[in-house]
Amino acid sequence: MPLGTNNVTVTTAATFIPEIWSDEIVAAYKKNLVLANLVMKMSFKGKKGDVVHVPAPTRGSASAKAAGSQVTLIAATESEVQVSINKHYEYSRLIEDIVEAQALNSLRSFYTADAGYSLAKQVDTDLIELGRETNNGAGTNAYATGAFIGGDGTSAYVAASNNESALTDAAIRRTIQRLDDNDTPMDGRFFIIPPSSRNTLMGLARYTEQAFVGGTNNTIRTGEIGNLYGIPVFVSSNCDTASGSAGARVCLMGHKDSLVLVEQIGVRSQVQYKQEYLATLFTSDTLYGVQILRDAASVGAAKSASMFALLVPA
Repeated sequence: MPLGTNNVTVTTAATFIPEIWSDEIVAAYKKNLVLANLVMKMSFKGKKGDVVHVPAPTRGSASAKAAGSQVTLIAATESEVQVSINKHYEYSRLIEDIVEAQALNSLRSFYTADAGYSLAKQVDTDLIELGRETNNGAGTNAYATGAFIGGDGTSAYVAASNNESALTDAAIRRTIQRLDDNDTPMDGRFFIIPPSSRNTLMGLARYTEQAFVGGTNNTIRTGEIGNLYGIPVFVSSNCDTASGSAGARVCLMGHKDSLVLVEQIGVRSQVQYKQEYLATLFTSDTLYGVQILRDAASVGAAKSASMFALLVPA
């Protein structure tokens, strides 16, 4: 039987091949995000500019209304949060034709999964490192100010003395109280911990009791291991490490409005054939910015008072 003239070949279908890569990378990227799925996310796709201005209005107070009197007018000079779109990360592979011809399809699966994981890890790292500015912190990776130790949630972490301590139920409750005292909304809170603290939590009766654990089935927010005092708990190997210590890792408890992720270019993939190398250049990249959004999300004035850091051993 003679060959037809309307066959679909890799040449005629070439425009579909990059889409397979893109779909797989985006899926891997979303699967590996932790903190980015928990905080405020804003799309700046298709728009020009390098700074996003986010209004940060001041909370007002209710006034008593006396009979026959005028209402009390509330006036405030509102502020804003500026988010610089200055983080552009890429993941690239140059795949030679001989590899393309001889390698198994699993190679592509590895590259797409690895690209998604690498970009997701970078986004989460940039968000988690904003925890260095919690409670008027200096913003350095030494956590010179602002963080508390995991043992009681009250003692200040001192980098030079390496006084980090294992997470305790008392520290968790004290950190929850700090959010409560700052009038941070109950809904939308999160608690991110490193693997070492998960090990600690599994030994705390308060955590293992069903009354405190709650449901753990969640296919969207990866890393969720349970619910403690009404706050979802997530494990991330990407939790920040304090410098100048024997290996202190950070636990972050906060509210979704504490941080913001602004995406100008979402995860995308591009493929270009390079004849001079007889190879295909594959690149995946993303352009975004992160910033502390609500210093207080409350009546408090401390920087990032809607998020607090506890330092624990690695």
